[in-house]
Amino acid sequence: MPPGQLPDVAAVIARLRELQGQFAPDDGVGAFNRMYLQVTELVGERIEDGFFADPVFLARLDVVFAGLYLDAVDGRPANAADPCWQPLLESRGNHLASIQFAIAGMNAHINHDLAVALVRTCRQLGLSPSSPGVKADYDKVTQLLAEVHEQVRQSFLDGLALRVDQEVAPLLTLVGAWSIGRARDAAWVSASVLWELGRDPGLAEEFRRNLSRSVGLASRTLLTPVAVPTPA
Repeated sequence: MPPGQLPDVAAVIARLRELQGQFAPDDGVGAFNRMYLQVTELVGERIEDGFFADPVFLARLDVVFAGLYLDAVDGRPANAADPCWQPLLESRGNHLASIQFAIAGMNAHINHDLAVALVRTCRQLGLSPSSPGVKADYDKVTQLLAEVHEQVRQSFLDGLALRVDQEVAPLLTLVGAWSIGRARDAAWVSASVLWELGRDPGLAEEFRRNLSRSVGLASRTLLTPVAVPTPA
C-alpha cells in the first residue's frame, strides 16, 4: 500500500464524516460529500456482509477511489488541479440546488476517478481488469448503487417545494439526464483503455487528462444555474 493511503474502508468513512462536520451549510462540496458518505457506508456494510466475491479487492478499490476525491478536496497537488474537479471546487459557493453539486461531484468521481482507481487497485494487488471476479464484483457495486441512487437523489429533492412545475422542471431535466449506471459502464471502458495503454505511460497520461477535461465540461453543464424552487 502506498505511503499516505488510508488503510481501510472504516478510515475512509471516518474521514468523510470528519469532513462533513467541517463544511458550511451552503458549501456545494458538502452536498456531494453527504451523498458519497451514504454510498460508502452502504458499500462498507456489504463488504462486511460477504456480498462480494473478493472483499479484499473491493475494500482496496474503495480506499484508492476515495483517495482521489480526498486529494481534490484537501487541495493536494496530486488531484487538486485536475480539470474534472475544477467546476465543483470553483462553484461550491454559488447559489445552486444541492442536488446539482451532488451529481456534479459524482460525475467527476465516477467518470474520471473510478477508471484511475480501478487501474491503480489492480496494480497494487497484482490483478488486472480481466482477472476472475473483478468485473463481476464491479457490476455488483453498480447494481447496488442503482438501487439506492434514486432514494439518495430524492433526499435532495424533498427539501424543495415541488408544487410549481414550471420552476422544478428545468432542474429535474438537468439532473435527470445523468445516470450512475451509464457512468460506471463508461468508467469500466475507460479503465480498460488505461490498462491497455499502460505499456506507454505518456500516452496513458494523455488519455487520462483528456478524459478529465471532458468530464469537467460535463460537470460545468450540470452546474448551470436553473430556476430553483423556494425551500418549503
